[in-house]
Amino acid sequence: MNQSVSVTRKRGRRFLTKVPEITLYFWIVKLLTTAMGESTSDYLVSHINSYIAVVLGALGFIVALILQFSVRKYVAWIYWLLVVMVAIFGTMVADVTHIVLGVPYYASTIAFAIILTVVFTTWYRVEKTLSIHSIYTRRREMFYWGAVLATFAMGTATGDMTATTLHLGYLASGILFVVLFLLPALGYWLFGLNDIFAFWFAYVMTRPLGASFADWFGKPHNISGLGYGDGVVSVVLTILIVVFVGYLTVSRRDVQGQSVIQ
Repeated sequence: MNQSVSVTRKRGRRFLTKVPEITLYFWIVKLLTTAMGESTSDYLVSHINSYIAVVLGALGFIVALILQFSVRKYVAWIYWLLVVMVAIFGTMVADVTHIVLGVPYYASTIAFAIILTVVFTTWYRVEKTLSIHSIYTRRREMFYWGAVLATFAMGTATGDMTATTLHLGYLASGILFVVLFLLPALGYWLFGLNDIFAFWFAYVMTRPLGASFADWFGKPHNISGLGYGDGVVSVVLTILIVVFVGYLTVSRRDVQGQSVIQ
């Protein structure tokens, strides 16, 4: 009997979920990280050598990824640190694709959308689910973060496309993505839209939404911004992220239920 209980506890520890519960706090911090990633990436690339900035972004992403995979359960500050680094590095990947390689925003948006579709399709074929409540194995966690990185890159390209290529400007782009972000919630509550599809659609929209408003606050007046500067916007957003993640770490309000073996 004792041996059975011991085995059960070990299995429970081994299969603890690695992602947070989806609450209002989740969406707030997610939007803050997308905006912060945009402003921080733009600031670094414009104030130091762009190649060095990309290398630093890649190193930060790798370190945060290793840290996330080294723990056996969801730890708020580790999880959100990786999201922040994905936001910064994903923005750099999208910007390098356009600025250095000369790929138009509409083309990079389509390319990243195809990559994201491949990730989701492969994930579903292998695991038979895309539910965020099922991230309790190493393989599923790898699919999850692959999808997250692809959404950041695609979202960055999409936001830049609407703001510059389609000439909407940053504020109009932000309002557009607010509407798109809210649509799946309305579809879920009013028409019974699949909750997994609704989550991932909204998740993808957080990237261009946050980035558009970050650019609106940070960019100069001559390109439809308010001119506060990317550095200032980045610092303010970082402080807000630290406050919210600190609260979640203490309160544990975003910790999912623990044993989810199927």
